Amino acid sequence: MHVMTTERRPLREIDGKGKTVRELLAGRKYSIDYYQREYKWLTKQVAELIDDLSTKFLESYESGHERSAVAEYGHYFLGSIIVSDKDGEKFIIDGQQRLTTITLLLIYLQHQLQDTEQRGQLAELIFSQKFGKRSFNLDIPERTSCMDALYSGKEFVSNDPTESVANILARYSDIDESFPEELRDVALPYFVDWLIESVHLVEITAYSDGDAYTIFETMNDRGLSLTPADMLKGYLLASITDEDDRVRAGKVWKERISALMDLGKDEDADGIKSWLRSQYADTIRERKRGAAPEDFDLIGTEFHRWVRDHEDRLSLEKNSDFVRFIDTDFAFYSHWYGQLRKAADTLTLGLECIYFNAEHNFTLQYPVLLSPLRAQDSEETLLQKIRIGASFLDILIHRRIWNWHAIDYSTMQYAMFIIMRDIRGKTADELVEHLSSRLDADSETFVNNESFRLHGMNGRQIHRLLARMTDFIETRSGMPSHYVEYAKRGGKEGLEIEHIWADHADRHEDEFTHPSEFAEYRNRVGDLLLLPKSFNASYGDLPYEEKLVHYDSQNLLARSLNPNAYDHNPGFLRFIENSGLPFRSHTQFRKADLDARQELYRQLAEHIWNPERLRQEDGGNA
Repeated sequence: MHVMTTERRPLREIDGKGKTVRELLAGRKYSIDYYQREYKWLTKQVAELIDDLSTKFLESYESGHERSAVAEYGHYFLGSIIVSDKDGEKFIIDGQQRLTTITLLLIYLQHQLQDTEQRGQLAELIFSQKFGKRSFNLDIPERTSCMDALYSGKEFVSNDPTESVANILARYSDIDESFPEELRDVALPYFVDWLIESVHLVEITAYSDGDAYTIFETMNDRGLSLTPADMLKGYLLASITDEDDRVRAGKVWKERISALMDLGKDEDADGIKSWLRSQYADTIRERKRGAAPEDFDLIGTEFHRWVRDHEDRLSLEKNSDFVRFIDTDFAFYSHWYGQLRKAADTLTLGLECIYFNAEHNFTLQYPVLLSPLRAQDSEETLLQKIRIGASFLDILIHRRIWNWHAIDYSTMQYAMFIIMRDIRGKTADELVEHLSSRLDADSETFVNNESFRLHGMNGRQIHRLLARMTDFIETRSGMPSHYVEYAKRGGKEGLEIEHIWADHADRHEDEFTHPSEFAEYRNRVGDLLLLPKSFNASYGDLPYEEKLVHYDSQNLLARSLNPNAYDHNPGFLRFIENSGLPFRSHTQFRKADLDARQELYRQLAEHIWNPERLRQEDGGNA
């Protein structure tokens, strides 16, 4: 096609064509110029993409379908990319964030698949090979070693990674944490087929950088598209007939939207969604083919239209109702959403569990925590309700992690909808009783999985769990909190998961008949600590008896292996006595010692994530 613009210089010939993921990536190479920006996507963007893709796929998928049925599933449009074609070499001008993320998703899926043929299909979309050298289809040299490590399933080590490489590594882990449990087994080959054949992008190709950038600027600058928040504002203010009321309400709206936008990109929309879902969503779409979207879903995609279509439910009839909806309801819930988001970003005294939940990317916590809040509550009562709800989620999340259950958005969405609907407007006492009864009815607690261990891609979750355990025993022993430092992974300042047993099955042949049995035991949580990378480099390969003396200079969880930790340490001894936890030193570390340590960690987890926390006035923050 040919495009001309009167506002900018004329464009030469450009091409625009819709392509599937397979058509876009198979046998094709894309580069970016050195002046292009880094890969900057955050956890939020990756989680939203995974949720959008899985939700669209599950609208069509049913167990029992033949693979060929995927051809009839609904399609998904992922947007456009702009490419500058310079003598046959394609440079991405706009779209590298999406293409990088899709490539990471393809690498992740390739690792999960069992079907060799399908794995080969994905490999063609990820890289090509010539003269024995692998070349990624998204060909950016400074990222090659990192991408190669991810594809090969190896650890990537860099003391000073670029911003793009650091984000690529983090977002790859986010994909695993966000990927729905319901797609990991039988449905996985179907999802892969759908992803590469039914997800579409439009590739717009110009034949000079100047033309490509003109297209990019035109698409982004021409016209200011109204956001759903803008459209909701217009509808509400237009319904206020008194001019003074309208001016005052408009000022409130502007101030509150500005405060939300200061929190980050799209936070205005996210805050409105969380408010409306927490207070008004009574239904949610059934996860089956052909099911219609309901309140929860519609608020997530078109809340401005949902409000307009549900005036009766929202009691929006006369002028004063619309004023109240902005002046009281929106002002109140947007303020508290902002408080929750700030507590999610910065560890805040009394609201620690919000931070812990956010570290697991549990964005569903916001509508859940808003649900019982009422404008007439005192600030003390509001904070108490928030602490109770956040502690409940903290316990639920860690029980699921301990039992190897997913906590991603798609998996938890329905359960969280039920909870936010059922606790709406409850008093603090009612909230404690309702959420405690849910935890009491939960059949899977920490006692259900005696062999909890490190496996596959749960390293980030176990790292955070060990950070909580380490910080808990230290703060309860009278030491200052170092949780934020402990939760940092890798790099110069962060800690790493350290195995107490070095990776030498031959040292344990008297207790294990096969190396695989040793490997399974070695990955149990009772064999794990958090220690600086330098410690593992210096001492990690030593026999336990030689490492033991060095543990005494580390954090208290590591020190507790050494007899010295129990001498002249009244705070720690008092904590042991008060908690009844079976801490003891280990001068050797054989199978029975690891079993004892495993049981200690299990009891410690029960102690930290005890449902009785909900009955404490302060919410029982750990």
